[in-house]
Amino acid sequence: MYKNSIRKYRKQKGLKLEEMSQKIGISTGYLCHLEKGSRKNPSREVMEKIAKALGRSIAEIFFEESDD
Repeated sequence: MYKNSIRKYRKQKGLKLEEMSQKIGISTGYLCHLEKGSRKNPSREVMEKIAKALGRSIAEIFFEESDD
């Protein structure tokens, strides 16, 4: 099963949801929905911003297989 790892990597970086959303220029609500998986298929631009903020690749965050 594939599941994004935004929350895991955000917590590792010590970023709060609000801090990260401001840093990448998207709403806190949208970022929260992406983390939970209730919103899917973000644009390439949003994926790039998230990956850059977390110091990870898009593949690591959005496409690695999850053990869950």
